[in-house]
Amino acid sequence: MTESLAWPSLRQLRCLVALADCGNFTRGAAAMGVSQPSFSQQIHLLEGLLGGAVAERGGRMVLTPLGREAAAAARRVLTEAEGFADLARRHRQGELAGTLRLGVSPTLGPYILPQLVARLHATHPDLKVHVREGLPDALLDHLGDGRHDTVLVQLPVTDARFHIERLFREPMFLAMAADDPMAAVRVVRPEHLAGRGLLTMQPEYRLSQQVAALAERCGAQVLRDYEGTSLDAVRQMAGMGMGLALLPELYVRQEIAEGGDVVVRPFAGGRPYREIGLIWRIGAGRSGDLMLLAETLRSIAQR
Repeated sequence: MTESLAWPSLRQLRCLVALADCGNFTRGAAAMGVSQPSFSQQIHLLEGLLGGAVAERGGRMVLTPLGREAAAAARRVLTEAEGFADLARRHRQGELAGTLRLGVSPTLGPYILPQLVARLHATHPDLKVHVREGLPDALLDHLGDGRHDTVLVQLPVTDARFHIERLFREPMFLAMAADDPMAAVRVVRPEHLAGRGLLTMQPEYRLSQQVAALAERCGAQVLRDYEGTSLDAVRQMAGMGMGLALLPELYVRQEIAEGGDVVVRPFAGGRPYREIGLIWRIGAGRSGDLMLLAETLRSIAQR
């Protein structure tokens, strides 16, 4: 006869995840909104079920190998439990209800999310969207471990765990100081870039890879001494005459004003673009909702 094992409670699993995320018992208890003795008791009960310690006590708190494995499993269980709760809410309230945890790249989020949130608030008032910005690789890691339900990022992404919904191709423009000689041209051709310096972002961003490819194709030079941490930083450096910049259309629409210190020009012929996609875990319980979200994003980008 097989021995029956006790099941951990969702509360215990949430405490373990809070401990892993916060790095110590005091902050974990605060994140859960409980006293530290109560928090410690939940961890102790969970350790009893697991048959081992999840954290090293004394000095700096470090998860044990068992603790790391259990925390990863706890995230998956909590994600499925939240999906079950959302299923019940959607059944009562209709599509796109409950809570959606959306991760987004900072080179994209500020320039499309305001329209998305406003549209969803008007059409699906029962949906709460929790947005977190992050670097592309971190967003995908957090999608994989259940901290995000979906992420909005620049493609390509190749990962067998994820469904990749291609949304739109966003044209890129060349930005320069208003007094740069190239501001006199109407359309940028490859020969215009030969020998010029291109500003770029930190290598963690896929835009950095695009800048490098454009420079190689046109005989330009990537200015590695001036790696921006945001599109705003790159634009400001271009306005100061430090180099030319590659900027996406959504950003240009909102942030480049007529008569300002920066002007933009389109590329001739096969102009560069970035492809944007919405990504979620294969088998996710909310794939229908996420397809609706994808259609909403497409319609916003086409305006």
